[in-house]
Amino acid sequence: MKWGAKYSATDVNRLHAGVRRWVSGGVRFLCFTDDAAGLMPGIEVHPLPVEPFEAALIAGMSQPGRKGAWRKVSLFRPGLAGMTGPLLGFDLDVVITGPLEPIVQHAPDKVVMRQEWRYQRRGKPGGHGSVFCFDPVLHPYLYDDFAADPEGAIARHKGSEQFYTSMTALRHGALSYLPGHLVCSFKYDAIPPFPLNFLLTPKQPEGCRVLCFHGRPHMDEAIAGYRGSLRNWSRPSPWIREYWTD
Repeated sequence: MKWGAKYSATDVNRLHAGVRRWVSGGVRFLCFTDDAAGLMPGIEVHPLPVEPFEAALIAGMSQPGRKGAWRKVSLFRPGLAGMTGPLLGFDLDVVITGPLEPIVQHAPDKVVMRQEWRYQRRGKPGGHGSVFCFDPVLHPYLYDDFAADPEGAIARHKGSEQFYTSMTALRHGALSYLPGHLVCSFKYDAIPPFPLNFLLTPKQPEGCRVLCFHGRPHMDEAIAGYRGSLRNWSRPSPWIREYWTD
């Protein structure tokens, strides 16, 4: 899903190129957006879904500007754009770095996510939403539970769409965490620990299929080198260009 100005058509095109490169056989690549200008042929474009509960959703938010964080719930609506499973969803701040079949085939009847890094360290449940896989026919409750009580869903799930998704699937006995090596974090898994990050170039984690750039640095910043905090400082990583390309 792409809306507003944070991400460009180039970001969508690069994700599309990565998916096409690393998925064998036929695939539909769908983009729901308010601006289709510049999107490559082969990308199936749809308008952003409009939900009957949007007014209630915004009313229940302490920060109404966070509405965008909940748009992904629309992807769980059964019958949306004729989508059938397996459906593999990505945020736009990811780079595809290897074949995606192990993610799709991990647990075909479950809602599949990587465990959120912070929760994993604390031994708590909860998934990370940059990559998710599910069959909308099998899991309509992901949409229905939210649509029935959007304000309550937001309040009960820390204002986090990924926490809502993972915990709702968990309550329905349908959450399956991906092995951590398949979906990796650039800042947690590629940047060497402090103080080695000042001396060593970040490396692609072994076996990684999707590299997430949640928070900082972004992909372009990681390629050029990032001067963030002492623990989030990284040397240039030109190898990312091999994957993040049209």
